[in-house]
Amino acid sequence: MLLLPTGYYLTGGALAVAASFIALLLVPPALLARIARQRLQLFAFRDRLRFLSSFAGFLVLLALIVAGFVGSRDPLSNPLPLTVWTLMWIGLTLIQGLFGDLSWWINPWYAPARAIRALLGRTQVSSLPASIAYWPAVVLFFCFAWFELIYPAPDDPFRLAYAAAVYFLINLVCCVVYGADRWLTQGECLSVFFSMIARFGILDWSGGRLALRWPGAKLRDTEPLPLSGVLFLLLALASVSFDGLSKTFLWLGLNGFNPLEYPGRTALTATNTTGLVLTFVMLSAAFFGSIWLGEKLPGRNRTLEAASTLVWSIVPIALAYHFSHYLTALTVNGQYALVALSDPFSLGWNLFGTADNQVSAGIVMGSDSVWVLWNLQAGAIIGGHILAVAAARLLAGRLPETSRPFLAELPLTVLMIAYTVFGLWLLSTPTAA
Repeated sequence: MLLLPTGYYLTGGALAVAASFIALLLVPPALLARIARQRLQLFAFRDRLRFLSSFAGFLVLLALIVAGFVGSRDPLSNPLPLTVWTLMWIGLTLIQGLFGDLSWWINPWYAPARAIRALLGRTQVSSLPASIAYWPAVVLFFCFAWFELIYPAPDDPFRLAYAAAVYFLINLVCCVVYGADRWLTQGECLSVFFSMIARFGILDWSGGRLALRWPGAKLRDTEPLPLSGVLFLLLALASVSFDGLSKTFLWLGLNGFNPLEYPGRTALTATNTTGLVLTFVMLSAAFFGSIWLGEKLPGRNRTLEAASTLVWSIVPIALAYHFSHYLTALTVNGQYALVALSDPFSLGWNLFGTADNQVSAGIVMGSDSVWVLWNLQAGAIIGGHILAVAAARLLAGRLPETSRPFLAELPLTVLMIAYTVFGLWLLSTPTAA
């Protein structure tokens, strides 16, 4: 049991986001911009190191795929599902959001694509039409989210290995044809997602030199996204939100299933596919609606331009939801991953000295643990939305000035408050699985 009723958290979270909006209205946008431009230069680095680290990332991925095919069929003993769904999708996302684009160094496509192009003697890349924008990433991310959230057996090592191999080869071909930097920037969905989340991190790798910056400061330097890029960020947030919603008693009851007798993923495939699409559509409608209203109230008409810039304020929210939603999975499955990685092929190895570690699920059990975890999750969601309000205020400074900034930014802030309440409700409502 929580020490405070859920309603107190919902009310407190909503008031905290609202108060931050009012407080930030008193801060001149020029001051926020000046703070965002501050940086502490650290040291220069060479691009050739990226080739070596990328090749190492490729070898690790290759070993994991082999382990998926020939290793243990137990998802909690095979390193492939534990690495993909826990260390990469959860852990690497959080690292990106905290420290910057470290995945840029270990991307498994960069080095193989460059090596293949060199062997083929290709000096030119095929032109990727500008109209393509981020649409390939949108399609691939929907497939990724569907496989993770809806496919009946995403943790099965053999099936995941097959899917990972096919996905890797498709994107490798595209990297060779269109150039690794171009395709990884707007085509391969995980690289796109990681790079967008990394805009919140404190490390800046641009210009061949590493610099230290304030959290979220790099959002000020981002270019406005095309419509496909806006939808990509909204889809990323919608997928995590629906993952939480799909397990609630409310969702199962609305669709005619008994929450106390969970029917399994196969029975829910069509229902949850529809739910994922509807969540994405509703979130997109709410976001564009708030931007449209924010433009309409001061008498302007530049909805798409404003949405292309202000959508970057979603990054702190997406990062906060990722942390809150997956915290318990990271805490427990991360322990299983350390064990499995020491013996990836179930041959009795102990490569890292962790093969005999005892996994403790008690870390997320008991009233004290639940209280700590829930408050960490709630604090992250509230803090993420407060930072999103600050980011929106910072980004609004890039748009033409308005004489009524309160009216222009109010609808988006109301949406953030509503999403704060929704996120906290997801954390506290009963779930079936």
